[in-house]
Amino acid sequence: MVKNFISALAVGVIATPGAMALSPVYDPAKMPLSSPDSRIQVSVHATPGEPLSYSVRRDGKPVLLPSELGLQMQGADLSGALAVVGANSGKTVASRYRMAVGKKRDISYRANERTWTVQNAQNQKMDIVFRVSNDGVAFRYVVAEPSLPRKQLIQERTTFAFPGTARAWLQPMSVAQTGWERTNPSYEEHYKMDIAVGTASPSPAGWVFPALFKTDETWLALSEAGMDGTYQASRLAPESKNGVYSIGNPMPAEAYGGKGLLADVEGTLTTPWRLIALGSLATVTDSTLGTDLAAPAIRFDEKLVKPGHASWSWALLKDDSIVYDVQKKFIDYAADMKWDYTLIDVNWDTRIGYDKIRELAEYGARKDVGLILWYNSSGPWNGTKYTPKDKLLTREQRTAEFKRIRDLGVKGVKIDFFNGDSQAMMAYYVDILNDAAAAGLLVNFHGSTIPRGWHRTWPNLMTMESVKGFEFTSFEQKDEDAMPTHVAMLPFTRNLFDPMDFTPMVFGDIPNIKRTTSNGFELATSVLMLSGIQHFAERPEGMATAPAYVKDFLRELPRSWDDSRYVDGYPGQYAVIARRAGDTWYIAGINATESDKTLTLDLSFAGSGAAQIIADGEAVTGNPASFSQRSIAAGTKAVVTIKPRGGFVITKKQ
Repeated sequence: MVKNFISALAVGVIATPGAMALSPVYDPAKMPLSSPDSRIQVSVHATPGEPLSYSVRRDGKPVLLPSELGLQMQGADLSGALAVVGANSGKTVASRYRMAVGKKRDISYRANERTWTVQNAQNQKMDIVFRVSNDGVAFRYVVAEPSLPRKQLIQERTTFAFPGTARAWLQPMSVAQTGWERTNPSYEEHYKMDIAVGTASPSPAGWVFPALFKTDETWLALSEAGMDGTYQASRLAPESKNGVYSIGNPMPAEAYGGKGLLADVEGTLTTPWRLIALGSLATVTDSTLGTDLAAPAIRFDEKLVKPGHASWSWALLKDDSIVYDVQKKFIDYAADMKWDYTLIDVNWDTRIGYDKIRELAEYGARKDVGLILWYNSSGPWNGTKYTPKDKLLTREQRTAEFKRIRDLGVKGVKIDFFNGDSQAMMAYYVDILNDAAAAGLLVNFHGSTIPRGWHRTWPNLMTMESVKGFEFTSFEQKDEDAMPTHVAMLPFTRNLFDPMDFTPMVFGDIPNIKRTTSNGFELATSVLMLSGIQHFAERPEGMATAPAYVKDFLRELPRSWDDSRYVDGYPGQYAVIARRAGDTWYIAGINATESDKTLTLDLSFAGSGAAQIIADGEAVTGNPASFSQRSIAAGTKAVVTIKPRGGFVITKKQ
């Protein structure tokens, strides 16, 4: 019994002179680090002559096989066969924080943390900090090596090794400087669903985060958090032989001004957290690791943090709608729907002008509708000609421009067309967020990277696009045809940790496009999709055809959520997600398949009272009035049949 106990702990042993037996010595470097509930364990392996690695087990079963750790730096190779020279005994990390935007308002995070110190043959050292929570694993590298005052990254050597039977749901990363006016990459591709691990990316740029995997009964979502502008945004490399995925870098064309592709700092280099949310699909979908690991919020006036809903003419009417009279009409539309904002998009500076923007802002203020203005972020890195352009490239420019529009009464900015994921571009995002916060402006990034928890650190960040959203369905039929399964991927991937400006919901016609989804599906996206400001694509004429109870639902729909939870679903097929504001739960479901789907939903979390459901009517597509409304009897179960490419919303008081 004692022998088995010692073996299980993998303790070190020392010999006591004159003693007849060995005495066990506790060595934390050799001990697995467990989650608070003990279901997840991480082990670090330092075998002589082999690369330093880690592995992850859940309920005693391997979910990540031994996977490499390390960084290659200019002047220090801290990868490969490193020696572990120490580890602390560990500590519990606990925090509570509040979010204006996201799945939950008040969040508690608790994890066990341990730091391993490793060194190479030249005695150069690095710390690797691991955290294990009940919903996953995170780790980061800290390099403070005094022999290396300047830390220049060559390559991060982190890998994620999956069992050969695992499956993957992954989005290819587009190649830099391709696409319309060379605006790629912007995280705007469709997902490859349920593919074998080890499948090469169709793009030489690799795969984006978050990346979703399943091994046996365990789901895993890979991403990163804790981005402060000193490190590039990462991805998975295109090749993953034998199911071993590695960290990939931005492409050289993503450098900003020809510099700053990878991390290069004086003093201590601290990488972002590599995060692995894992567990059941419900555990992963409900996880908040993406913000748990982000830096705490900067100081920002809470009265200015106002999530909301917005009207937006450009979604269906495009460039010609950016004129004074149309924007005034969309302010009236927002006021009628009790929405909070109107977004005025491209070329407003030349087609409307600053003076008329002031008039629109004053008109909107009288109707409790704030204005958001569009900007082009870009310098010479792409071919876009939309304006205002070249007004945000320096701090002096930003300070002046942000003050100017704030003085006009504008509430926020939408900034478009960034240049990928280089370290310098990450620093550009951070600089914009800081300067917008100083001016009291809300921010929406488009044509952009993913947020990676930034909305916790900068409460003025309401949302980011970084998705193949509604606008693509208005361009090409093939994107509309693929939209139902694409949307059924998003709660489990892109929208998993971060707000997403998909700009959903059309009940009427899309010019020159045949809609593939029902109105119930479209309405469900208003709850299913998380965005600090939800920009609805529907125009006044389409909304006018909706039943009064649908318009009332959208008028009263909460702007932010106290809680969220997975109810049912499967990536790319269907999704049912519940969100709570106050004492009312809003449960939204979509079916992306070609067949009816009957679900028995456990709604016990919402109490046993009666509920109301808005779903599809008899005419599923092509009929703006194809809604139905009914009551659901009191109880904790609800049986719902969702039509092909259909959807529903349920409201239920606790």
